[in-house]
Amino acid sequence: MATTSGEPAPIADADAAASLTKGGRAKRGPDPDHPSHRWWVLGVIGLAQLMVVLDATIVNIALPSAQADLGFSDGNRQWIVTAYALAFGSLLLLGGRVADLIGRKRVFLIGLVGFALASALGGAATSFGMLVSARALQGLFGAMLAPAALSLLTTTFTDPKERAKAFGIYGAIAGAGGAVGLLLGGILTEYLDWRWCLYVNLIIAVVAFVGALRLLQPGVPADRPKLDVPGTVLVSAGLFCIVYGFSNAETHAWSSPQTWGFLVVGAVLVAAFGWWQTRAAHPLLPLRVILDRDRGASFAAMFISGAGMFGVFLFLTYYLQQSLHYSPVKTGLAFLPMVAVMVVISVITTNKLVPRYGAKPIVPTGMLLAAVAMAWMTQLDLSSSYVPHVLFPLMLMGFGLGLVFAPGMSLATSGVGPRDAGVASAMVNTSQQVGGSIGTALLNTLATSAAASFLVGKQPTPGTQAQAQLHSYSTAYWWSAGFFVLGFLVTVILYRPGAPSIHPVDEDAAPAVHM
Repeated sequence: MATTSGEPAPIADADAAASLTKGGRAKRGPDPDHPSHRWWVLGVIGLAQLMVVLDATIVNIALPSAQADLGFSDGNRQWIVTAYALAFGSLLLLGGRVADLIGRKRVFLIGLVGFALASALGGAATSFGMLVSARALQGLFGAMLAPAALSLLTTTFTDPKERAKAFGIYGAIAGAGGAVGLLLGGILTEYLDWRWCLYVNLIIAVVAFVGALRLLQPGVPADRPKLDVPGTVLVSAGLFCIVYGFSNAETHAWSSPQTWGFLVVGAVLVAAFGWWQTRAAHPLLPLRVILDRDRGASFAAMFISGAGMFGVFLFLTYYLQQSLHYSPVKTGLAFLPMVAVMVVISVITTNKLVPRYGAKPIVPTGMLLAAVAMAWMTQLDLSSSYVPHVLFPLMLMGFGLGLVFAPGMSLATSGVGPRDAGVASAMVNTSQQVGGSIGTALLNTLATSAAASFLVGKQPTPGTQAQAQLHSYSTAYWWSAGFFVLGFLVTVILYRPGAPSIHPVDEDAAPAVHM
């Protein structure tokens, strides 16, 4: 059985293929020989997604050790993180369309191998330039791997109940990957070496690669959509400039051309990309993918929650290590309750709540709970302890994000034809990654400014410095809460009321819109 794009369905989606007998007559029930392959595929896809997501944070804890080992400056330190975000965020849409063009299994395997080799190069780095190059290569191959993984999940699970369960698990992995990265990075850095924060990807990639070879069927779409070269150049360059501009805001003033100049150029290029998509015969991002209200709301939810979520991971990590003097491992363990709550709520949400009530009451509620959690964290001070002061807002944050991520990812790709599954999946990752990059840079800039303002006219004693740090964290938490309030307003307006209905897009009836 082939998809409408001509690409054979993965073996994990064998239920539909097995519904026909040799004579072509329909039979009931799944293939008895492969009753659970699709769930094994979910495991493979989840591993790949975990590797991509945790790599955005696992290196953070290793940075001080890597800096001492390789001898690069504080000013250059941010590029170890930024190089990954730049390549990943700017190339995701291209990676998603490439998966539609040459086959998702092929792109998935290429992404796995490339990501593993780039990680090995980074782990063996002997200089700053070598490490930055490896991180950029990780981002490039991650931009191929992430949309291919999500589009495989989209085309594998078509039954509404199974789809809800699968996306609940996948959403929990995507949301919790950052916290897992902090824990794993702490363990590897403290007990082995910072280089293992990169080498660990080799182990994950090998397991996922073997599973993908066994469980996924090869196939190249017979009716391949042509690559939109001008659109690819416009959006890749535009997203690069936006992420680069916000990253520069951490080390340059907002008035610097290296900040606002890149932001303006990026905005112009992205606007030009949007215009071109209404004119292109074979658009990179067909308007039929993004103009649906539920999908548009889901992309917005992933973008805004990605920006707000990093207020937890980044600044609470600083608080636990620098203010409460937690070790890297203890810091990672502190996030585990949030991860556990997020996993449970994600599964319950997509299996029980969204099918019955729809996303409109669920996702906005999650945004509000996350905003309350961030506002709660503004009360943390030097005398706070974990159980009464840190644990409860963290668990509330996990509850809120569990209500946002899984239904957001599921509805962002629901109703999309197989021909567009890759680029729709890439939009989900692009929204979260670009939102996270912008949120990290913006919150870091605001926090740094708040700390500097607090110290004006005061003696720079250790106590004053500690209070300035707390003030900077509190500022970041308030702004992060504001992001989630914005997310509440956007999602409560955009999401349709009622339970969602999945109707695949009729590609022949949805040509590009010309203005």
